[in-house]
Amino acid sequence: MIARAMVARSRGRWLAPIVLLGILVAIGLVVRGELRSSPRPPATPVVATSTSSTTAASPTFYVVKAGDSLSMIASKTGVPVGQLEALNPNVDPNVLHTGQRLRLRQ
Repeated sequence: MIARAMVARSRGRWLAPIVLLGILVAIGLVVRGELRSSPRPPATPVVATSTSSTTAASPTFYVVKAGDSLSMIASKTGVPVGQLEALNPNVDPNVLHTGQRLRLRQ
């Protein structure tokens, strides 16, 4: 009987920390999974349109989003990179800022 009680206590001493560790790992995985964002499809460009009623509404400006580059903007809008650089001479093509407006048309 004494041996049986010692075995039960011994298991309890080892089992409780293992269960606690498992619970903490599971909580960590849940929290980390909730904080990770799932990949989203690329958003459509936010553009301001021309207010002229005689011409077709084509975007005049592009608002830079996080992660945009000049080549990405060119592919999204259909305006060649050279034309973007010519229309925006004061913009450094290597350093674009979120919220910055780029002219697409004259």
